Amino acid sequence: MAIAYLGLGSNLGRREDFLRQAIEALEQTAGRLLKCSSFIETAPWGYASDHPYLNAALSLETALTPQQLLKATQQIERRLGRTLKTTGGHYHDRVIDIDILYYDDLVVSEPGLTIPHPRLHQRRFVLEPLCEIAPRVIDPQRHLTVAEMLSRLDG
Repeated sequence: MAIAYLGLGSNLGRREDFLRQAIEALEQTAGRLLKCSSFIETAPWGYASDHPYLNAALSLETALTPQQLLKATQQIERRLGRTLKTTGGHYHDRVIDIDILYYDDLVVSEPGLTIPHPRLHQRRFVLEPLCEIAPRVIDPQRHLTVAEMLSRLDG
């Protein structure tokens, strides 16, 4: 079994409902929920929108491989109504977004899947909820804890 950390976000419709439905679907298809952060409201990152996000982080114990977990998250996104994925750095509003942040201490770089998430260290909306549930997790590429990466954003 592996421990995976996921980031979730929603900025359209009933945001809290979409987050809760995604968490429930992850429990049913991907593994056992270990911890879930509180939901925090944040401004969109990387693009302009009038719709603020609700963001959360969670940890799962999973028997799925990283590739299987990615497939499961994408199926949940589609089932909840997400139709567009970010491509070429062009972000947009979405009912749900589920990102794999960490999967144990693996480093994965293949088409469509990069673990750790390549921009998590730059994103307060990811680090704040992740720090709430896993401040001592060490990034296998940066060799910093989640708390240290968050504090560097404050600096």
